[in-house]
Amino acid sequence: MSGGEDDRRQDTDAEPPRDEGGPIPEAGWLGRAISAGGIVFALGIVLAMLILIQEVVLRYFFNSPTTWAHETTIFLSGLAFVYGGLYCVARDSHIRVVLIYDAIPPRARRGLDIAISAVCALSSAMFAYAAWIMVGRAAFTPTGEFRLERSGSAWDPVYPGLTKVFLLAVLTVMAVQFLILTVNYARGKR
Repeated sequence: MSGGEDDRRQDTDAEPPRDEGGPIPEAGWLGRAISAGGIVFALGIVLAMLILIQEVVLRYFFNSPTTWAHETTIFLSGLAFVYGGLYCVARDSHIRVVLIYDAIPPRARRGLDIAISAVCALSSAMFAYAAWIMVGRAAFTPTGEFRLERSGSAWDPVYPGLTKVFLLAVLTVMAVQFLILTVNYARGKR
């Protein structure tokens, strides 16, 4: 074979290039929805910053701080960080040790992708179950009445209860996303 023929020959085991600007194809429709939802939580970070700037101005220039700014910024930032884990799953941008992964051929990587996604789905489901137990305590009284846990501060918002409910929702969606990834990796779908 000449050099030109070698260049034209395609390696069937080679992985196609991935678009770094969005979710991975294996994430499916759920990954696209998760990726699109990221803007909401990015705007939450911007809103938290604006609240903090307002609080600095009110506190140090007018000597009139608010009672709600600190807890609100923690709440908004916390939601963004929790969602960030789900966002990274859909985009395959989470931190991983690739010492072995990068050294093996693409077919073996596919097997690792299947195994890793299955283990992560199981782990996410178990964490979602633990979050369900936590939400049971944070959202319901012992008599079964719905009442979200409050912060206990002077303002006393329901942010702790809402955060726990949000964590349960994100972990549940994360388990489903990992199941979709497992199936699509096993099918070889891109």
